[in-house]
Amino acid sequence: MTSEETPNVDLITLTRHVLSDQLRLGSTATGDLTLLLTAIQVTSKFIATNVRKARLINLVGLAGETNVQGEEQKKLDVLSNDIMVNALRASGKTAVLVSEELDDAIIIEDGYKGKYCVVFDPLDGSSNIDAGVNIGTIFGIYRVRPDSTGTIEDVLRPGSEMVAAGYTMYGSSANLVLSTGSGVNGYTLDASLGEFILTHPNITIPSRGKIYSFNEGNAMYFHPPVTAYLKSIKFPAPPKSPYSARYIGSMVADVHRTLLYGGIFGYPNDKKSKSGKLRLLYEAFPMAYLTEQAGGIATTGTKRILDIVPTSIHERCPVFLGSKDDVQDLMKFYKETPLEG
Repeated sequence: MTSEETPNVDLITLTRHVLSDQLRLGSTATGDLTLLLTAIQVTSKFIATNVRKARLINLVGLAGETNVQGEEQKKLDVLSNDIMVNALRASGKTAVLVSEELDDAIIIEDGYKGKYCVVFDPLDGSSNIDAGVNIGTIFGIYRVRPDSTGTIEDVLRPGSEMVAAGYTMYGSSANLVLSTGSGVNGYTLDASLGEFILTHPNITIPSRGKIYSFNEGNAMYFHPPVTAYLKSIKFPAPPKSPYSARYIGSMVADVHRTLLYGGIFGYPNDKKSKSGKLRLLYEAFPMAYLTEQAGGIATTGTKRILDIVPTSIHERCPVFLGSKDDVQDLMKFYKETPLEG
């Protein structure tokens, strides 16, 4: 900033932005969603602080337990989960909570029960924390059905019925990306103010990118449509130029880059992981919701992710999402290439 420039004095905070969206809804808005999102952003601030000092306060390493996925839990996973569960319950706006770290859904007791359900991965990519890789929190929000008091059936619904979804990415800065059904906006935590400030309004995915994010360490297990698609973008016919590989291994970081710059993120099912690796409710659904709200496509390769009806809270599915043209190219290979070579 030069001496002649003045700082922006009209700071749009996350709370202000969501409130203005709610006001546009008029009499149908109660403010409950705003209060719930306020609880989520507070948890994000707390987790961001602990991620930054994890090594200093001995939060790096294993907690000595495994979660429902059979993965060894990190100390920071357990702490982040406890922070989210406690904050969401205390908000008084939730009825059902589903976490990657817990075997069963939490049904909120009557004294604290609200009308929303939150599904979340409290700390995605935590196995990368020792390497300083960006990690994050993923969440999706459903409204309890009109005839329900809050049961597991309220979250076993298509992702298209979510009313909001987002993630917070923890790295050199803390970035919260959110959609409440009318586009996607990104906010950056200003540590001096303790507020998430709107920095990326109206995020729109380019119709085509030049980056692909696949875990090619599993390439030997990929089914033929995926192998054929990757070959087409790595070794295209002239004058097309090849795509660049960018895979971090943290879903939040890989999807964040895809939302901003376009291209395609993929985590297919394969000969080793028959149903895919990513969890439908709290990984695939929120990221698919954000992708579609930003103008992209999210598919299993053969069907829209947001149309899937879950049968269990920890169900898995294949995921491909990103730029419209890129994902449509991949879908053509699923139509034209036999699944088994």
